Amino acid sequence: MNDKTLSRVRIVFAASVAVGMLAGCSPADTGSPPSSSVVASNVTLTAAQQQNIHLAAVQSSNYNRTIDTTGTVDFDNDHSTTILAPMSGPVSKLLVSLGDQVKADQPLAEVDSPDFATAISAYRKALATAKILRQLAEQDQDLLQHRGVSLREADQAKIDATNAQADSEADLQQLVSLKVNPDTIKAIQDGKPPPSIQGLIRSPMAGTVVDRAITPGELLQSGTTTCFTIADLSRVWVMAHVFGADVGAVSVGDSAEVWTGAGNEKLTGTVGNVGSVVDSVTRSVAVRVVTDNPGGLLKDQMYVRVQIHSKKAFPGLMAPVSAILRDDENLPFVYLAQADGSFARRRVTLGYRAGDQYEISEGLAAGDRIVAEGALFMQFLQNQ
Repeated sequence: MNDKTLSRVRIVFAASVAVGMLAGCSPADTGSPPSSSVVASNVTLTAAQQQNIHLAAVQSSNYNRTIDTTGTVDFDNDHSTTILAPMSGPVSKLLVSLGDQVKADQPLAEVDSPDFATAISAYRKALATAKILRQLAEQDQDLLQHRGVSLREADQAKIDATNAQADSEADLQQLVSLKVNPDTIKAIQDGKPPPSIQGLIRSPMAGTVVDRAITPGELLQSGTTTCFTIADLSRVWVMAHVFGADVGAVSVGDSAEVWTGAGNEKLTGTVGNVGSVVDSVTRSVAVRVVTDNPGGLLKDQMYVRVQIHSKKAFPGLMAPVSAILRDDENLPFVYLAQADGSFARRRVTLGYRAGDQYEISEGLAAGDRIVAEGALFMQFLQNQ
């Protein structure tokens, strides 16, 4: 073969190879589709293999929901109070600090208050006036019997004494509202100089000082200035955030559990209120969980995890969690028993998970028999 002929053969061979490569890349290729689009055939088990699985019938039953969410700790507003200044004047001395435990009527601060001094002075004057007018009324009653005064004059004296007594009682109530020391009131009633005219802000309840809003020298305005907040921290509120359809599952009286995240501590509580307004920012409804707070474990504004166990019963088609598998597209399916003894994959739509069971929204009917145990074994066989 001469060089010219050899060259011609090489050209033909190269052209043949190129045509073959183009044919391999042609859209006309009818090769097998990707494995993900292949419909899996049914699985048939031998008698020995069937010993590794367990079937269960899908049944309609009622279940209770558990709502997992987060919440924020707040004071129990039924056992906490904000103290407003009962009198005007500058603060002369603070008697407690944040976190202090206080008793009911315990002094919290001293105030150089003209209101306090004025109230004491008014009560002393009212007592003296009432005493004198009472004596005059008694004297007029004696004179009336001896015709020393007219009936009209005696009656007027009696009215004046009654009015003076009412005024003294009103002034006494003013001292009580100012939380004046009972010893001071007793001294005034006995006609003695009061032992002290220092104004005191007292705690109306036993609890913990959780806020102190005043400082020494600050000028207080009666009934306006916020001074302290006292709260009983032995029980707190947890404001849980519940969303969407879960709101309808929660009702007053449901049991709840609260986790602090600190050492996995868990506290139990009860739903005390379900809000009726949706928060415009979080789009959630506030659910109040009331829980005991041993050792002050829960702090104000602390974030916690909350589980609410609904007592409402919801109907559903339930299947064991162990029966649910995932395919290559991460979609859930089960193995459904067929009339010929084989098992077919059946895609399902999962609803709520209640313990070790899933609610099946679509894909199965009541009475269907599925592989409840050994489903992974069957998937392994099918993928071989």
